[in-house]
Amino acid sequence: MSTQTAPPGERDSAPDSSRHPVAMVIYGIVAALVISTATYFSFASASTGRDVRSNVTLIAPAGAGGGWDTFMREMQQAMRTNGITNNSQVVNIPGAGGTIGLGQLSTMSGQANVLMVTGTGLVGSIDLLDSAVTHDNVRPIARVVEEYNAVVVPADSPYQTLDDLVAAWKANPSGTPWVSGGTFDELVLTDLATKAGVDTRNMTVIPKSGGGEVTQALITHTGVAATSGYKDVADQIEGGRLRALALTAPQRFAGSSIPTARELGYDVTLANWRAIVAPPGITDEEFETLRQVVHETVQTPEWRDAIARNQWTDVYLDGPQFEQWFGEEEARIGELVGRMNK
Repeated sequence: MSTQTAPPGERDSAPDSSRHPVAMVIYGIVAALVISTATYFSFASASTGRDVRSNVTLIAPAGAGGGWDTFMREMQQAMRTNGITNNSQVVNIPGAGGTIGLGQLSTMSGQANVLMVTGTGLVGSIDLLDSAVTHDNVRPIARVVEEYNAVVVPADSPYQTLDDLVAAWKANPSGTPWVSGGTFDELVLTDLATKAGVDTRNMTVIPKSGGGEVTQALITHTGVAATSGYKDVADQIEGGRLRALALTAPQRFAGSSIPTARELGYDVTLANWRAIVAPPGITDEEFETLRQVVHETVQTPEWRDAIARNQWTDVYLDGPQFEQWFGEEEARIGELVGRMNK
């Protein structure tokens, strides 16, 4: 897969895959130094007690405004409104596709009043960057929600259907440039290419920083197509600037006329899921309290509103079934990353 030079990006937070390892190392070191200084006092004040019911720090391993940040701020609001915790604050730790935040969490052993969001993109970033810290170094609690991508083209594109696009793509993989908003988008794209029989070694992918830049690149014909989070492009589809060819979801959205890729013969249903993890070194009793806090939060009316407003799908899962699913998902994503690197 070839990747043109462009700013790295991810709807949550992502590296520019693994094509520029030296730059990523430098970026990671600088980001770690800045972040450690900026967040030291926040953690010091928020983590003075071990009781999550009194005070909890919610880590978004990305900058403000992205998917992980939105998720944690919605969770914070639901906790506050319903008195699940007395005090909560969101701390942003951006960089290296979420792996800097994960690394920070892994050093907070025994701090039982800290929660962090993770997701598909972070699992992919761990593999892409060969991160020394993985989810084995923290304690996953539960899967909470997921969202799906749409395959979109400019409104004036000659490709009227997904089959039209795939035919051109198969005939000329390098000459059919796709735009990517980050790691997860590239995972979906690689999965689609594999299911469609496209040579992944010769694909051209143009990385951009999130949905806004993806849309602009399509409208200016920098790229011919994209897989992007549906919420990121829904307004542009409704406004007639982009045309949706398919959803990479198991079934159509309620009230939507957009077909799924599966309906069209391409079994692509990779979900951009969100899960909650805790620091290592906490007791089983503390872990159970954290699990209860998360479970109570996702039962609130405010959280149900957040799901509808953000077009998420409720897929809450915890316990042994979650642990088994998480391992299977890591293996599946690892396989896709392997294809991305060919």
